[in-house]
Amino acid sequence: MILVGNQRGGAQDLAVHLMKPENEHVDVHEVRGFAASSLNGAFNEAYALSRGTQCRKFLYSLSVNPPADKQVSTDDFIGVIDRAEKTLGLTDQPRAIVFHEKHGRRHAHCVWSRINTEEMRAVHMPYDRKNLVDLTREIFIERGWNMPDGLIDKNLRDPRNFTLAEWQQAKRQDKDPRSIKAALQDAWAISKSKTAFTQALQERGYWLAQGDRRGFVVLDHKQEIYNLPKWLGLKIKDVRARLGDIKGLPNVEETQALIAGEMGKTLDRLSSELSDKKTNTRAAFERRRKALVTRQRMQRQALQERQDKRHTHENRIRQARFRKGLGGVWDYLRGEHRRIQQQNEREAGAAEQCDGKERDTLIHSHLTERKHIKIFHYNTLRKNEVMQEKLARDRLEHGRSPSRTSGVIPEP
Repeated sequence: MILVGNQRGGAQDLAVHLMKPENEHVDVHEVRGFAASSLNGAFNEAYALSRGTQCRKFLYSLSVNPPADKQVSTDDFIGVIDRAEKTLGLTDQPRAIVFHEKHGRRHAHCVWSRINTEEMRAVHMPYDRKNLVDLTREIFIERGWNMPDGLIDKNLRDPRNFTLAEWQQAKRQDKDPRSIKAALQDAWAISKSKTAFTQALQERGYWLAQGDRRGFVVLDHKQEIYNLPKWLGLKIKDVRARLGDIKGLPNVEETQALIAGEMGKTLDRLSSELSDKKTNTRAAFERRRKALVTRQRMQRQALQERQDKRHTHENRIRQARFRKGLGGVWDYLRGEHRRIQQQNEREAGAAEQCDGKERDTLIHSHLTERKHIKIFHYNTLRKNEVMQEKLARDRLEHGRSPSRTSGVIPEP
């Protein structure tokens, strides 16, 4: 589990954050050591105590995140929190534990009061982050999980550590020279005049232009320049014989400006269509997600009510084992009362353990359901985003400064 903690104040803000409704499920699992039973009351209680000290960051907030592909039981979460509590020097300090579920993942938050009420001072917590990193590493090793790069080498922890060079714009994808040559030769074969050839080229995504040396060149939709005679495998005089005088053709700069304008409109239209598609996809996903979360909440509520009903029934059975009146006195004197009490405690503990496993099973099945629709949604959106990124790159290509014919792509 990844453990991240920090000292902080802001009792009310933290309570509101932990109960945010944007989480699909929020479970206040434990409020221990406070007089209040709610998060807001507990944290305000810690704040009131801190006023008797000079401590401003009177709370310690810890997040516990398991790997995305691992299912962790509630007991395992609590076990890790207990170890963190000991490591941080917060043993027996008042604490609250909250479980969050969002996007098919479950994680926990634990918040301790740092105020030692017996000494009326804040618990000193040197090297808390280093200690949490060491504990995180221990947990990954113990469980045999693949350790994140950041736990092996801190320089690999976050992609925001990348250099500027690693974030530069990707180079355009190269076209297959054979497909380019085939398109140009096909347009040439079906055309008997400059007008017909120009039309045939544009149908294939190319524009005819006048090069710097008064030669015929062709530009593609990305404004790359191709020497026409070389790509056709013809002599210059043969090209001139069919196309005639080069006068009247726009030069490279004018053609690039024309392409930028025409393709810019096309790309804007495609981008708008993709944006609409993305919005519709998100709306459909959100409707599906909300319906799923509502159904899961109902299932959890039904499970809780069923377990509560069973608890009540079983408690009545256990209580009925104790005899009343003189029989009860006699049972107490001969130790039978104590034996029944121990039996009841064992059965109650076993029942609580069974209920916990049942709750965890339901929670894990719910996490799997939400993870599946998230993966489907992500894959759908990712395809859309890849296309938008490509359109954005193309838009930048068409908006760049026109190049000179010195950049003509040679014959393949």
